[in-house]
Amino acid sequence: MSENNAPGQDIVVELEQLRREIARHDYLYHTLDAPLIPDAQYDALFRRLEAIEQQYPQLISSESPSQRVGSEPLSGFVQVQHEMPMMSLAKVFNGSELEDFEERIKKRLDSDAPISYSCEPKIDGVAVSLLYEEGVLVRAATRGDGVTGEDITHNVRTIKDVPLRLEVEHQGKATPPLPKRLEVRGEIFMSRSGFDAVNAEAAKAETKTFVNPRNAAAGTIRQLDPRVAAARPLHMFCYSVGIFEQDEAHETPKTLSETFALLQRWGFRVNPERAVVTGAQACLEYSDQLLVKRPELNYEIDGAVIKVDLLQLQAELGFNARTPRWAMAFKFPAEEVATVVRDVEFQVGRTGTITPVARLEPVFVGGVTVSNATLHNMAEIARLGLHIGDTVIVRRAGDVIPKIAKVVTEPDAEVTLVDVQMLSHCPACGSEIEAAGDILFRCSGGLICPAQRKEAIRHFCARGALDVDGLGDKLVEQLVDTDIVKDVADVFVLQREQVEGLERMAEKSATKLLAAIEKSKSTTLPRFLFGLGIPEVGEATALSLSSHFGSLEALIAADIEALESVADVGPIVAAHIAHFFANAENLQVISRLREAGVHWQDSEVQEKSDVLAGQTFVLTGTLEIMTRDEAKAKLQALGAKVAGSVSKKTTWVVAGPGAGSKLDKAVELNVQVMDEQEFVGFLAKQTP
Repeated sequence: MSENNAPGQDIVVELEQLRREIARHDYLYHTLDAPLIPDAQYDALFRRLEAIEQQYPQLISSESPSQRVGSEPLSGFVQVQHEMPMMSLAKVFNGSELEDFEERIKKRLDSDAPISYSCEPKIDGVAVSLLYEEGVLVRAATRGDGVTGEDITHNVRTIKDVPLRLEVEHQGKATPPLPKRLEVRGEIFMSRSGFDAVNAEAAKAETKTFVNPRNAAAGTIRQLDPRVAAARPLHMFCYSVGIFEQDEAHETPKTLSETFALLQRWGFRVNPERAVVTGAQACLEYSDQLLVKRPELNYEIDGAVIKVDLLQLQAELGFNARTPRWAMAFKFPAEEVATVVRDVEFQVGRTGTITPVARLEPVFVGGVTVSNATLHNMAEIARLGLHIGDTVIVRRAGDVIPKIAKVVTEPDAEVTLVDVQMLSHCPACGSEIEAAGDILFRCSGGLICPAQRKEAIRHFCARGALDVDGLGDKLVEQLVDTDIVKDVADVFVLQREQVEGLERMAEKSATKLLAAIEKSKSTTLPRFLFGLGIPEVGEATALSLSSHFGSLEALIAADIEALESVADVGPIVAAHIAHFFANAENLQVISRLREAGVHWQDSEVQEKSDVLAGQTFVLTGTLEIMTRDEAKAKLQALGAKVAGSVSKKTTWVVAGPGAGSKLDKAVELNVQVMDEQEFVGFLAKQTP
């Protein structure tokens, strides 16, 4: 890749926004079973993320959603480590993309030979792993984040489709010898008829009904009481095998289709709609036929799964970071219906982002009645040409919140259309709304906006900021919900009697928390600036601001021109900083923090050196002489860039004890490596 292929600040900002948004939706979908956007919208976000990371591989980090699957498991269940990761599937949406998938396979195999594929419906359910030892079910787990899942054995044992012991005889004939250990993967789901029956019973009992079959299955499988699962009509189709430990004397299947046949003989349920076809065109025909059949099926599907049938070829093709190269999900078009936009309201997200939401004439689509749809941002409204009063097509495919696909108001329709205008002030706190780039808008209230309150407190007290040990998410929730804490300053004047009355906060815990709060009051200016949560001001920018201005007073007094003279601060970030400190209520909170005892030493104003300009460092492993933050600060003060991942553009990797994949990557790319002792000597030589 060309050396001048450096991303602009707008790309970096967009990438971080995408990662935060995708991570949030992963958590809502996989952990809480409460998705807020349809699959099509999530797919678009993910495809944009992958496109940016493909164009700028130096921006890829291990924390990116593209490097992992899903989100973390619920804490109420025992966690299970998957011996083999449960991967996600890449997606295609048309025949051309399906042909590209096949071309990539042939190119990697360096062969034009015809390829056979195993095709099956993509069930809209919950992915699970079943582990058998000597033919007996010993554990069932959810996919979780792909590496760690939740132990749901107690519930899976109640599903009649799942054999507790594998069959040794099938249709009067002995089955092949049972593996010593066998991990079967499948999709647990609730049938449409079963879903209707469950909701009918719930309505009769005047209890909560489920939104759709997937949510019903996910909610059931995560019950702590197995009697709940036993009373509900759950089913499972197998879709693959992970672990297959067989004696050398016994043959293992050579194809996925043979594997399905073998699983069926051992007592598992496999999808009767599966087929083996040859070539991408045949896969497309299978998908088209399945789409036609979709309304007749007694279970929800959102596409077809296409996998290379020959297991040896699967092994040769291998995996990407989060997906197998030999499999693809062909997604079906979402369901659509027409309705009218009655109003557009604006919501304030937890980070201050202003999101327009369309209020719709209630309409039944995709199995539920919906009355609102996210519009994402003003650019989306402009793209659609949307007005209040428009007739629109709403698209939904098994999700809670639908998407407006297009405006279909007839040109000569006798309706009154009203333009949608962005608000000038936040509907939650009245602070000025500022532009965050060309697309997004954000409340400038920061510390004082009630919609952002919990996130502001979490951020201010987090490890990279004031580092209040023991003040976790659940405790923040309690403090805010009980109105004990209204902003970050209130945290630092908490009294024992306020804390001891909270859930799980006995005398000892309260004492420990108050001691941690007192300890955190002594901090540094960079940590304090980072903790304020000014948009786009991360740890590195906070350090640059501290080094440049030396004191908070000097920073507050700085104008836009002075702010833009700081390294890494461009016009957008400068505007965010200026807006934040121009808000009198933010300044009042800072004053109250000081009155509560939060203090720091002013920083020594430094001229930033350029001795390491153009060089990129990656820190990995445990540093023992100095912390990573200290090492990072020293490098940045010398003009170096500190990255989170190793690439061909990396100049040096500093590797401490416990260095893992980053060190391996450095060796693979022939990047220079130094240990911490060498690094300390290296820094000494650079400092005048």
